[in-house]
Amino acid sequence: MPAKRKKAAKASQYSDIRYAVKNQVAWVTINRPRVLNAFREQTLDQMIAALKSTREDPSIVCAVVTGAGDKAFSAGGDFYAMKRLNWVNAYMWNDRMQGLAMTIRGLPIPVIAMVNGWCMGGGHELALWCDLVIASENAVLGQTGATVGACPTVGATQYLPRIIGERLAREMIFCARRFTAKEAAAIGLINKCVPQQDLLAETRKWCETMKGLSAQTLRMTKKNLNFESDLLYASWQHGMELLAHVWGSEESLEGMNAFLEGRKPDFQKFRLRGKRELAEYVDGCRQDLNAPPSMRKKRK
Repeated sequence: MPAKRKKAAKASQYSDIRYAVKNQVAWVTINRPRVLNAFREQTLDQMIAALKSTREDPSIVCAVVTGAGDKAFSAGGDFYAMKRLNWVNAYMWNDRMQGLAMTIRGLPIPVIAMVNGWCMGGGHELALWCDLVIASENAVLGQTGATVGACPTVGATQYLPRIIGERLAREMIFCARRFTAKEAAAIGLINKCVPQQDLLAETRKWCETMKGLSAQTLRMTKKNLNFESDLLYASWQHGMELLAHVWGSEESLEGMNAFLEGRKPDFQKFRLRGKRELAEYVDGCRQDLNAPPSMRKKRK
């Protein structure tokens, strides 16, 4: 099959993304604007495949990951997909997330996140996995796990403390704090904030800059720059096992359903239920219910 036809056939396999190589730059675009470029299993699989295919062309200088339209880079995981998860099948999702992260970090070329609009939750973790992040002034970055009963343990808990410091990282995660692109640039969460109309041109400028640099140097220095954070692999595994117990839980379903229904989640009921259950446990100890029936103290 001729090279052009082969490339066209490969591109046609993608339902959730657009993939193209132009001027030695690989462009991977999440193409689900109706759901703010939220990703599902197919999206993750296709992004992994597209990015891995860059290894077949040593002339590719760098890759750019972005989202279709001007409303969102990515809002994170698609709740219609995530609501189907539970402890039994969690690895089907978690492994894909880590697989995409390791693909991005393992490529011998720099990967740029071009962020436009919402960059939230898992979408923000996607940006964290990339080597460089450039955002438009309309971008908003945040970790929303605490608002929907999920856990940002696939990159955020590992990388945020190293990028913006422990205190801000905890605030971003515990309080679901959001940052505008200007704020994100000021604290080092992203590399640069530009006017929305200049985002594409500025990203291309970065790509052109790297085109004139040594591919060997970029490959080796990326690997070496990743050395310390590569040692966090154990933390990733730990985080994903915790996440496996989150999927399908009552709290996570309450959070996702509330989001989809456009209402505030009622997480307080889980705290109050926990309080009642603990009170019953403590009272049972007082009543000697933690002993076999034949050994319990007789009530007066």
